[in-house]
Amino acid sequence: MAPQRHAPSVSAWRPAVPGVVEVFHARFTEYAYPMHVHTAWTLLIVDDGAVRYDLERHSHGTPHDTVSLLPPHIPHNGSAATPHGFRKRVLYLDSSRLGDELIGAAVDTPDLRDPLLRRRVGQLHTALARPGEELEAESRLTFVAERLTERLNDRLRPRLTGIGPRTGPRTGPALARRLRELLDARVVEGVSLEEAGRLLDAHPAHLVRAFSGAYGIAPHQYLTSRRVDRARALLLAGARPAEAATGTGFYDQAHLTRHFRRLVGVTPGRYRADGHWAS
Repeated sequence: MAPQRHAPSVSAWRPAVPGVVEVFHARFTEYAYPMHVHTAWTLLIVDDGAVRYDLERHSHGTPHDTVSLLPPHIPHNGSAATPHGFRKRVLYLDSSRLGDELIGAAVDTPDLRDPLLRRRVGQLHTALARPGEELEAESRLTFVAERLTERLNDRLRPRLTGIGPRTGPRTGPALARRLRELLDARVVEGVSLEEAGRLLDAHPAHLVRAFSGAYGIAPHQYLTSRRVDRARALLLAGARPAEAATGTGFYDQAHLTRHFRRLVGVTPGRYRADGHWAS
């Protein structure tokens, strides 16, 4: 029986997440990329099939459980390694996430067998595909970049046990409280981890760890719950769901509905219809 063939499909966008140049999702059956280069880091996972590519005159492959990291400025190609083609998800990251000093290690071993990293990259793509979830995506990207950097530095310096944020001073409740106060002050407009890091003089990974350790919830989850609470008040005051969405910092009504149903158990419209409006 001949393998099933799918029509080529491509989806690409640039999210409002610092460090992400482009998100690229594609399915190809017979298309082959010629030798080319990117100015950004290429972070690739394959969800179906496999890709074969050449990097620095060495052949590589991408089985299902692999995360591939192709460095900038290094020529590579790509083609299907299975008869039915492949389906892939790609992130292009700038040097603010991964520095040029890591290029050599990535050239030597671009394919990483790391189940935790693979899972985190998948979760990051899910967040990036949802408008309005930029803070969650930035949080997830911070830990993906950190783990990539650790893996590459392990190859550059075998005795290294941790880098970057893990070797810095421990953070605690004071930093968590300051971030919570910042989030409370910016419920509607929001704040990126990059900006919060500048304002609080802390690495984004420190911020997430300190906050999660102190409150048992990630910063993006805390902000979302604050927005849902504010939306509930607006709905009970007579606001329509679309008005409540724009008035509380959600991307649109669908964005509000998704989180409202998850946290409250009903849609904003049902909550409003069954509630008692303030007179």
